[in-house]
Amino acid sequence: MALPENEVLAHLADIVSEETGIDAAEIQMDKSFTDDLDIDSLSMMTIVTLAEEKFDVRIPDEEVKNLVTVGDAVKFIANQD
Repeated sequence: MALPENEVLAHLADIVSEETGIDAAEIQMDKSFTDDLDIDSLSMMTIVTLAEEKFDVRIPDEEVKNLVTVGDAVKFIANQD
């Protein structure tokens, strides 16, 4: 069963905030992980791993490069079941 996007966003914002120290309120659907949130590839891989554990999904490495914005990641996770 797919999760609601607002629920995924809330949990993903918590994960990103814990990893980067960015205020969870700043982590919005339209924010770019690299350009807006200044997340490097190492932090991104940690975030992906934590998200996989949290949401019990698999995010293939080739898919990670397509997750440019927070919204991309939220939609990808929300559509897994």
